[in-house]
Amino acid sequence: MKRTAITRRLAGLGGAKWDLHLRARELAAQCRDIIELTIGEPDVPTPPELVEAASDAMRQGRTAYSSGRGEAGLRRALAEHYTQRTGREIAADQVLCFPGTQTALFAVLLGVAEAGDEVLVGDPMYATYEGVIRACGATMVPVPLRPENGFRIAAADIAERITSRTRAILITTPHNPTGAVLTTEDLEAIGQLAQLHDLWIVSDEVYADLVFDGSSFRSPLSHSGLAERVIVASSISKSHAAPGFRSGWCIGPGEFTRNLLPLSESMLFGNQPFIADMTEKAVREGSSVASGMRDRFSARAALLTRRLADESRLAVHQPQAGMFAMVNVAATGMNGRDYALDLLNRAGVAVMPGTSFGATMTGWVRVALTIEDDGFNTACDRIIAHANAIREDVA
Repeated sequence: MKRTAITRRLAGLGGAKWDLHLRARELAAQCRDIIELTIGEPDVPTPPELVEAASDAMRQGRTAYSSGRGEAGLRRALAEHYTQRTGREIAADQVLCFPGTQTALFAVLLGVAEAGDEVLVGDPMYATYEGVIRACGATMVPVPLRPENGFRIAAADIAERITSRTRAILITTPHNPTGAVLTTEDLEAIGQLAQLHDLWIVSDEVYADLVFDGSSFRSPLSHSGLAERVIVASSISKSHAAPGFRSGWCIGPGEFTRNLLPLSESMLFGNQPFIADMTEKAVREGSSVASGMRDRFSARAALLTRRLADESRLAVHQPQAGMFAMVNVAATGMNGRDYALDLLNRAGVAVMPGTSFGATMTGWVRVALTIEDDGFNTACDRIIAHANAIREDVA
């Protein structure tokens, strides 16, 4: 039977990038002692008050069809939230609701690019970005994120890759996997390029509430001069420890969201009303768990940085935000994928190869900061012992 072009474009993407994580789960199911540091699962359960809000809404009959835009109360709450966050007036008709950031990004990319177009994105990148870009038929153009620039995407590197086919710049701030946070100056320089070349800026901001002390978050949506070309995607998955509820959104110019609505309705026709009610409560009241996660993730990143520097030849890029730290494993003489497989098989610690996030990360792995402190300390012990064993083997 014939396959469609989109299935060919997406071959090898999606779940294939998570094969090491899946292998770790298989070993754990065989009763192997595995410490899992692979995915960005919050280290606390969804707050009970949000679970109860969803349950109450279901009991009250909030299980009927939704508006294609999303429930009116949630869209008003998001408009008010982003008005306060950005200092710009954001209206409810600039909001579309989706089941999670992933779906929002999929729809948004279909709304800004198509076959023959190009989308610029930092390398490394979140593992699904290549898929959402390929899905719309566009070509992904990687922009190297340099360690010496703190892994922040640089306007000069973007400028070198803009062509007549470029339609959008996809940014992530705070960044996954590196934890970098773009500065106001970074965003202004990117915005100038977007204005000069008439480009969209798509900003994935799912980690905006997980910025560590000493850094501050700013969205390109705050820049009034970019009002007609910035689209933000986010969700409550990270900020409210609610990834399984799949509740996200995009915020963009009113004309863009109106034009995207038929696509959204063709895909989904809105999210579940009872989840929308829970999300409205989450947005209006803020997160009861974000500050604790920020403190714990920051402390674990500092611990990992200190211990690997003192006790091994591995080097950590200390993140400014998020749930992960990148570790440079080049000193082992192994590439990141071989290192991650060896670490899993010999030490029982599962981390993600850097190449799951881009071609520039051959000598790196991503370590999740999301397990409890005792387990994380044990993982550090194992990583250090494994690295030193490799050194002895080579010697």
